[in-house]
Amino acid sequence: MSERLWGILIDSFPKILIPGLTLTIPLTAISFALAMILALIVALIQFAGVRFLKDLCRFYIWIIRGTPLLVQLYIVFFGLPGIGIIIDPFPCAILVFAFNEGAYSAETIRAALEAVPRGQIEAGYCVGMNWFQIMRRIVIPQALRTAFPPLSNSLIAMVKDTSLAANITVAEMLMSTQRIVARTYEPLALYLEVGLIYLLFCTVLTKLQHVGEQRLNTYVAS
Repeated sequence: MSERLWGILIDSFPKILIPGLTLTIPLTAISFALAMILALIVALIQFAGVRFLKDLCRFYIWIIRGTPLLVQLYIVFFGLPGIGIIIDPFPCAILVFAFNEGAYSAETIRAALEAVPRGQIEAGYCVGMNWFQIMRRIVIPQALRTAFPPLSNSLIAMVKDTSLAANITVAEMLMSTQRIVARTYEPLALYLEVGLIYLLFCTVLTKLQHVGEQRLNTYVAS
């Protein structure tokens, strides 16, 4: 490690970290929040068994899970302008990440809903609850405890997947690193540095996941 390389790493650290805090984290948070709303709606439709809507949801999941995320980004950002639909890079990334994660998370939530014993649902009807009350008071709280760990893992994975947004000119951490590499010609050290920053973000989320699981288990048990 030469003095020049140390200088480059020290100088580049805030230039990589700041886009991570101002673009990578907001991109992840907004996309994941929208994905959870979409996933819950899709999962509840499938769980309810509404025929046409269920088939529509299955088609959506089939398309999204069967095509690469990068291809989806290219279709929306580079393809849609061909038919007159132009979306700025950051909203485009949010839209694609939300729909992509929504499809995967919908299956996670659906499986968690179906893991709740049918007897508890029938008991809810017996005491006079309607379908929405049963979902809100009985099924969803139990399903949330089951779905929380895999959904947390999906959030951690999304932090890393946001690096693909550099391909549609979103100036997040990876693109910032690429620009510094193009100027300094030190790819190994700089890509290791951005990798360590991603690792730091994911480590914090992992710690928060463990805390969330403990509190959720305490809440459901009470």
